[in-house]
Amino acid sequence: MTKKIKASALPEFDMTEYLDDENAIAEYLTIVLEENDPGALAQALGTVARARGMSDIAKASGLTREALYKALRADAQPRLATVQKVMHALGLQLTAKPLAA
Repeated sequence: MTKKIKASALPEFDMTEYLDDENAIAEYLTIVLEENDPGALAQALGTVARARGMSDIAKASGLTREALYKALRADAQPRLATVQKVMHALGLQLTAKPLAA
């Protein structure tokens, strides 16, 4: 007989624990970008910023922590300038590649 586990007893998943180097962050953001969902990208950038330290990213991007939290939530649609500032603060750049045929 298998033991039943309540969902509430499971540990909460935190993606920030797995974003421990630049390659992991770049791979995560690349996957999210492929979803073509601005809200998912905003949320992913927020996750990465939390992994790196929201205060540090705010300072490096020239934005306030409050503005970052507001711009980088799932229901936000941040401006491209904000995305670029955050990406630069993270030491990353957006790149373009042709769509697969």
